Amino acid sequence: MQSGFTRQQASALTGLSCRQLDYWRKTGLVIPQQQTAGGHSRYGFIDLVVLRAARRLLDADISLQRIRKCLQSLARFLPASKHPLAELSLVVTGDVVLVFHGERAFDALTGQEWVFPIAELAAEVEKLQQPPPQQGELFTAEKHPGVRA
Repeated sequence: MQSGFTRQQASALTGLSCRQLDYWRKTGLVIPQQQTAGGHSRYGFIDLVVLRAARRLLDADISLQRIRKCLQSLARFLPASKHPLAELSLVVTGDVVLVFHGERAFDALTGQEWVFPIAELAAEVEKLQQPPPQQGELFTAEKHPGVRA
């Protein structure tokens, strides 16, 4: 079994260029977590997940600078999260990066919690999941006591 992925393999698996990977490693955005006996860097599976998440943020028009700021903020808000891009669900909505963590949703930069009308959504989902009435069920005597079936 292979012990990590080379820069070229990581590039092929994530769609990022080798140049991007080098820059991100040098600037500390994503540092490969493994090394060979000869001291060469190797990307682990978690590194690949982080790289793909970062790429998806870039694809959603989130700047690299904003991604860095989000990661710095998340380190403050969730210090136990070692790999936030791999461990958390992130959603881009307009110019806001939302983080879903457990039952909470908050802005990745400010930490401001977003409150969703969960009860209303649950009622709508339940209503949609109920099967539609059959033609014979529309006007039953039980629903309309004064009407004969």
